[in-house]
Formats: sequence, structure tokens, C-alpha cells
Amino acid sequence: MTAACIALGGNLGDPRRQVLDAVDALARLPATRLLRRSRLYRTPPWGVLEQPPFVNAAALLETGLAPHALLDALLAIEQRAGRVRAERNGPRTLDLDLLHMDGVQLDDARLTLPHPRIAERAFVLLPLNDIAPDLVLPGQGRVADLLAAVDTQGCAPLAD
Repeated sequence: MTAACIALGGNLGDPRRQVLDAVDALARLPATRLLRRSRLYRTPPWGVLEQPPFVNAAALLETGLAPHALLDALLAIEQRAGRVRAERNGPRTLDLDLLHMDGVQLDDARLTLPHPRIAERAFVLLPLNDIAPDLVLPGQGRVADLLAAVDTQGCAPLAD
């Protein structure tokens, strides 16, 4: 079993409900157990700015799935939530990103671990800090330190 960190987000439909439903779906994956989930956060759009705000969260899993099998499971959850990949960084019903798996460094056509842009994104670091503040991401640093270095303006916790 390996610890894995997942980022969750969405801004179309009912993003709060879709993120919470996705957390439930993660907990039901085979050979996987949900250890923790972060608070929900309302965050401004990133990349394409002309879109609604996002709801973001993070989940810590313990899984027996291999990295690519876990990625495939995440993509299937997105698809069931109606995810359409029309525009990079554009609006979406649900986005699930595999951020980190303990002891795994990977860079291939489908997957890079740890996720290469974690350190740039408050919408990832805020919830990740809730569940794993002392996690050291190879080549990037400790989550709490990375969070201290980004602008979190416009990000706010939501009531569960």
C-alpha cells in the first residue's frame, strides 16, 4: 500500500457537491482507503480567468493501485461527473489530479509525479496543507513552506 495525494476541483454545475461526491468515489476505489480529506476552498480561476470560481479540496489515500491504474481510475471518476476536456485550464465539472505517491518519481507521456506545478498553485497547496503539511515533494520542497511562498488572495475555506 502506498500513500497518494489527490487534488480535486470544479467550477461548473454544483462544484461543491461534485467534489464531495468525488471524495466518496475515491474512497470506493479497489484496494484503496481514504485516510483524510481537506476542507473545501473557494478559489479564483487560474489560467483562463474568465470563468466561475472553483471549489477545491485534497484527499490522502492509501492505495494498492499502481500510478497509471490510479490515474485511469481518476479519469473514470471525472468522466462519470461529465468532465469534457474542451479548453486547457478552462471551466470543468470535475478535475482530479494525482499529485504525489510516496516513493514514486515518474515522468512519462501520461503522468509526472510529483505533479510538476504544485508549487505554483495556491488552490492545490491550501487543501494539501490541510492533509499533509510536512510532506516533502521531491524537487519542490515541504508543502507548508511552498504554501507560505504563494499568493492565497481570493482563496477562502467553505463550510462543509
